[in-house]
Amino acid sequence: MAVAAPRSAGPRSLRRLRPRAVTCAWTVVTVGTLGLLGLQNGLGFTNTVLGWARDLRKRQASQSSRCLRAVPELCVFDLDACLWDKEMFEMEEIPGEKDAVRGDLMGRGEGVVGVMSGHEKISLHRGALKALQGHADGKYPGMRIAVASSADTPFAEKVGRKALSMLEVLPGLTVWQMLLRDWEGRDVNQIGRQPPLSSNKAKTHFPRLKDAERFLTCPEATGVPFDRMLFFDDCLWGDHCGMVAQHCREANQQGVVTVRTPSGLQEREWQMGLRRYEEEH
Repeated sequence: MAVAAPRSAGPRSLRRLRPRAVTCAWTVVTVGTLGLLGLQNGLGFTNTVLGWARDLRKRQASQSSRCLRAVPELCVFDLDACLWDKEMFEMEEIPGEKDAVRGDLMGRGEGVVGVMSGHEKISLHRGALKALQGHADGKYPGMRIAVASSADTPFAEKVGRKALSMLEVLPGLTVWQMLLRDWEGRDVNQIGRQPPLSSNKAKTHFPRLKDAERFLTCPEATGVPFDRMLFFDDCLWGDHCGMVAQHCREANQQGVVTVRTPSGLQEREWQMGLRRYEEEH
């Protein structure tokens, strides 16, 4: 049976040694190097390593600033089958505090990961939770969030709002608290299809989110132009992404960047949306 050749010892291997062993190992390497190449060459090697570290830090800083320049001002999420895994019109009951399901928030601690409505559990999709945790951590400076949902009935809207107020992004921080925090306590979210909303998000939900002219008199208006928005929707019950884009074209404005999430908002779609926004800006 062939025996695999041992890996060569390098910095990664040395990091696994005990501190004393690391010191001894580097002493041998350093003494050998200085003995063969002389003190001047040894200092040159050190300066080279330090130069590599400086270059790496510069590249990381450059990449970080590049990502920050691509962040949308407003990220809008559909709810049913996009942000979470259920359709609110199919739910049986408006959840109560006793209906909270606790569990692991993707390694960030224990919190409310599900909300029961009768026999159905409402949970955030993995990509949605990942995106919201990044936003909570301040990973996307300058970005704020809102939701646009055409919930069928007043009952469905009540179920959705209650779920938002219970599901947690981090322990003790609910989705609803994040939505209000971004707007200094104002509820800018467009949920439902009761007047003045309708089933057409392009003609009712998004104009109300954007309307800068009524910003001081309409508490729902954000003042964010369409071309600074990123929108996620499952589009299983109508092409909301396409209709939003068409509405912007008819208004002679650059459109909202949209991403369809037919299997719910996963990490792939979240990253795709950020890349697509970056490419268009």
